[in-house]
Amino acid sequence: MDIEQRQAELIDHFVKQASNQKGAALGSVIVEATSQPSLFAFSEILAVPNIAEFEGTENSKYLDMLRLFAHGTWSDYKNNAGHLPQLVPDQVLKLKQLTVLTLAETNKVLPYDELMEELDVTNVRELEDFLINECMYTGIVRGKLDQLRRCFEVQFAAGRDLRPGQLGSMIQTLSNWLTTSDNLLISIQEKIKWADTMNEMDKKHRKDLEEKVEEAKKSLSHKKLHTVSRPTLTAEGTRRSTLNLVE
Repeated sequence: MDIEQRQAELIDHFVKQASNQKGAALGSVIVEATSQPSLFAFSEILAVPNIAEFEGTENSKYLDMLRLFAHGTWSDYKNNAGHLPQLVPDQVLKLKQLTVLTLAETNKVLPYDELMEELDVTNVRELEDFLINECMYTGIVRGKLDQLRRCFEVQFAAGRDLRPGQLGSMIQTLSNWLTTSDNLLISIQEKIKWADTMNEMDKKHRKDLEEKVEEAKKSLSHKKLHTVSRPTLTAEGTRRSTLNLVE
């Protein structure tokens, strides 16, 4: 089963669970969802009305925790740990994995020093083990570990949930891309048209040249025929002409 299909099944499962629970039981569903090793998208769960009702209640910390897993990083948790439930080890691992995905959104070459700081990792061996076993092996990223340059070169990274306000920026980016694509298409069409025009001109030039060659051949053939058909004097005719001139 591929990652996308597994995620879709898990999302459907937890959306149904969240829709049927309230209060502390719903908080437990959120903890379970954010601890699930194969789940990395939470916006659909966050949109469940029962969870939205946590806003402003004693259980709002669970709503904030779910928002953290949807959009935040390990650094965000450390900065707000006093207002959030304490994370279990599986949640800590998950949030660090999500942190790598966030970093990969804006930079395809991630320095080891930056990764170690963001993930609270103390040495390169521990960092590389984490990237290999917890990120690349699980399929959420693909890349190359460059020990000489001390960086992780990202070739692929799974996308995270859209942050509030990010949709408008993404639409603008896609709109700009579409405009650039349209302009490129127009440019290509103009070049094709120019190439077609030059091709037609080349064909016409070749035809004119061939016609001139044919005319030259005919002219040469006619001159040659005219030269061959001119009358020539025989020896007897020459003698008579000479006698006539003497007389």
